[in-house]
Amino acid sequence: MIKAVFWDFGGVITTSPFESFNRFEEQNNLPKDFLRLVNSTNPDSNAWAKLERSEVDLDEFNDLFMEESRKLGHATPGKEVIALLKGEVRPQMINALKSIKNRLVLACLTNNIQAMDKQFEGNVSASGKHDEVMQLFDFVIESSKVNVRKPDPNFYLLACEKANIRPDEAIFLDDLGINLKPAKELGMRTIKVIDPDVALDELQLLLDFQLS
Repeated sequence: MIKAVFWDFGGVITTSPFESFNRFEEQNNLPKDFLRLVNSTNPDSNAWAKLERSEVDLDEFNDLFMEESRKLGHATPGKEVIALLKGEVRPQMINALKSIKNRLVLACLTNNIQAMDKQFEGNVSASGKHDEVMQLFDFVIESSKVNVRKPDPNFYLLACEKANIRPDEAIFLDDLGINLKPAKELGMRTIKVIDPDVALDELQLLLDFQLS
């Protein structure tokens, strides 16, 4: 029996930051998907991971990312990458959230960044801050606040504990397979979001009420 639906934010509720990454790469003569390569190299201990666990501030991240990208052939300031993160809200996802609200537990599970200077004042989520959307969730689990991040299984267990459910009573939507794998191993039903409409069709099959 499904009791909760857990959602990633960037690339699920909003358009993918990878689209912005690719535009930046094209404009700056970087290889396609270079920024993703930097972020996927040593993914548990690199600059991005440390920032999302609030282990470094933005100035430290900027320098660490610059060094990591330099080693891969193209030195890139980390703050320029952070500036690319805000995405556009997908209206069909908002409609789905509204359909589910008050029927099942709704939670956002996001790897995010607690900004530490005036340039990025406040919380920058995986694809920007959208307070009006966040209010639709019953709760939000943020990597920068709990000091653990996806794909660590403990991240998902924290969400289940807060929702007072077992993992097999939850559905989880994310745009990254690496984040879905541990959730599935814990027993969650998982949906990889590439095309949002296809993902919602898959979600509909798991629910016993109609999404608007």
